[in-house]
This record gives sequence, C-alpha cells and structure tokens, in this order.
Amino acid sequence: MKHLIKNLFASTAIAGATSLATLASAADLAAYSATYKINAEGKTGTATRTLTKSGNAYQYQIDGRAAGIATLKQEASFSLTDGRIVPNSASLSTRILGIGYTHNIRFNNRAKSVASTYKGKTATLNMPRQAYDDLSLEAQIRQELLQGKFSGNYLLVKRDRLETTKFKRAGSSKITVPAGTYDTIRIDRIHDDKDRATSFWLAPTLNYLPIKVSQTNDGKTISMELTKIN
Repeated sequence: MKHLIKNLFASTAIAGATSLATLASAADLAAYSATYKINAEGKTGTATRTLTKSGNAYQYQIDGRAAGIATLKQEASFSLTDGRIVPNSASLSTRILGIGYTHNIRFNNRAKSVASTYKGKTATLNMPRQAYDDLSLEAQIRQELLQGKFSGNYLLVKRDRLETTKFKRAGSSKITVPAGTYDTIRIDRIHDDKDRATSFWLAPTLNYLPIKVSQTNDGKTISMELTKIN
C-alpha cells in the first residue's frame, strides 16, 4: 500500500498543468488551484495542486494526504521561454507510515547539469538535453499538448540519475468525476514492468487538467479524481 500511495503522488505530478475554464495562450500559464480525492484500496485521501505566477516566474505546489498514513509536499520553480518550460529548482518532502525523506533538485541549465540531493547525498548529473523534475515535466507536457507537438519522450531527474520517461496517447472518452463530466484524452505512461499501469484522463477544455489518474502495481489499484477547481 505505501508504495502505491507514494507512486500515485509521483505519477499525478506528471499529468499536464492547466488553467481553468478556457484555453489560454500556449505562451502563458494561468494561475489555478485544483483539489482531488484519492482512493487507495478502500482508503481515501486528498491532494491540492496550486500554480502561482509572478511575471515569467512560476511556483507550483502539491500538498497531499492519503489514508491517514502518508503526507507529501512538493514544490517547483520554473520559467516559460519561447513556449518551452525551463526548470530552476524542485523539492519533495514525504512521510509514509512515519518514515520520511526529502529530495531537492537544482538545475544549472547553462552548464547543462543537475544537482540532485537525496537524503543528504548530492549527485551532479550531466544533462545531454533538457531534463525535468516531476512538476516542470507536467507543465512541459501541457505546453506540448496545447501546441499539438506532444513528444511523449522526456528525461526525468531521479535520485541519482536521469531516466528516460515515455508516454503515449491512448484514445479519448467522456468520463464523470465529482467535479463533473468532461470529454478527455487518455495518456498512458509506458512501463517496462508489465504488472504496472498508469493512465491519465486529461480535459482539453480545461487546458489538459488531469481529471482522473489511475495506477496499478502488483494487482493493487489506486485512483485520483478531480473534486474542485478554482
């Protein structure tokens, strides 16, 4: 259970940043706040995602609690240049069943390197092409979908390495969640492990807001559904 909860928090951070009711320019990101309900094997939790903006500088934050046994706080700062997300820094603090850890990331885009600090140990990683933390990758995917240039292939900063992370489009459907009924497109994360599956349902009319996320690991499934947007 604890692995599923941790992985869902991480996965929901790679779904597609949004504004609210109408499509914004792909050259801009609008501030927003959205709340979700998490269902994990009969247990429930909540998560709130908030994007704020000052000029061309953005702060993105997720606060989550699941099943009374897990908490997460995740933040990222990035900018938007020529329709492309440029990450600056990110942090993750989580506690599951009383055991916690932190992960801090700092990008040096001029030097094409990333400093990744996990549990007090720092690894400096060469960046052959632009890499992302979870939240800046979410924003980048949103930009690509709005521009009709979804690549589905990215470098994601892990604890001590850069990992190629792939997604694919998997059709469209109308789904109902506590916040309402929406036309969505589905994006699947491609896993090497056949026992894992991660899917995102994104609403184009909400700038590809993640309406629903579902993750299965070793036969256990947890999901996240939109309950409110501001």
